[in-house]
Amino acid sequence: MNNFEALVSLNLIPQIGSVRLGQLLKYFQEPQAIFKARAQDLVPLLGQRLGESIASFDVKCLENDLALAKKSGLKIITCFDQDYPQLLKEIPGPPIVLYCLGQITQADNLAIGIVGSRRASLYGLNNAEKFAAQLSARGITIVSGMARGVDTYAHRGALKAKGRTIAVMGSGFNYIYPAENADLAQQISTCGAVISEFPMETKPLPGNFPRRNRLISGLSLGVLITEAARNSGALITSDFALEQGREVFALPGRIDSVGSMGTNALLKQGAKIVTCCDDILEELNLATASMKKVEPAVNEQEIACGKEESRLYEYITQQPVAIDDLVQKSSLSSSQVLSLILKLQFKKLIKALPGKQYMRN
Repeated sequence: MNNFEALVSLNLIPQIGSVRLGQLLKYFQEPQAIFKARAQDLVPLLGQRLGESIASFDVKCLENDLALAKKSGLKIITCFDQDYPQLLKEIPGPPIVLYCLGQITQADNLAIGIVGSRRASLYGLNNAEKFAAQLSARGITIVSGMARGVDTYAHRGALKAKGRTIAVMGSGFNYIYPAENADLAQQISTCGAVISEFPMETKPLPGNFPRRNRLISGLSLGVLITEAARNSGALITSDFALEQGREVFALPGRIDSVGSMGTNALLKQGAKIVTCCDDILEELNLATASMKKVEPAVNEQEIACGKEESRLYEYITQQPVAIDDLVQKSSLSSSQVLSLILKLQFKKLIKALPGKQYMRN
């Protein structure tokens, strides 16, 4: 067993992390020497159960894990490798190894985490996507957890802006979670990376996600919470961010919205209030970051075929608006508004919402 295999093997043993690895290396000098030790040498350092777990480790577990990783096209990065993320080295208890689909680059040292509720409102989802796209357009990597809701929209925003994004999983790669994001994981891997510290066959158990959250903040210079209820898991990420010396940003939400109670509480506690992308960049002294500039996919002045269509489009914003309000604002008849709305929908410039409301796409 070489040093690489020894590190992967240690990661396969529950409750062996970088702290215990450091203790072992002070005594054994290199990882491979740990597995040559006898149980009586390991027990005084780790206790009876862990000492015996290492001494009796079955190498078939290692072979199976490596075979599964190879089959999935993964690269395994150890904490001693040069391409191990620099920001992760700075946090308490960094992972011993990372399973990686895609590639982590130097550009990812400029990264912002975006997290929030799995059951976010349209407000939280749209802002996650918008901020991710705007930050990506400035050359910032977007880090999130690939969960339903805000995480998914954050990754999609970065992808739409042709930026880089990193997804951190709370399971092994044999259990992509949620399953419906398997295609998203492949998309992310083409212009960023999907990573996990968990061995290949680790299931998405609830206890894994706080560990996942510490990596989201650890990979980021700061974390933006777009929407979170009082007990949201996104608040765990903000706690880790503070412990790791990262900035915490939050979007203000409606005071009567249950889904915004967590973010509003963060703002009371001193999180940085965010109303635009520059609020984040200025706080991190990245206001001049413009390594690439993404042109809008659509020129709003040229999309409309006719004057009335363009006129109606001006009254449709990122906030939901009802047909009756559009009739009143545009001074057009109901039939004219309905006809123009259909044209704008065909051009994918607006989208319909429940209750006959519409907003820009």
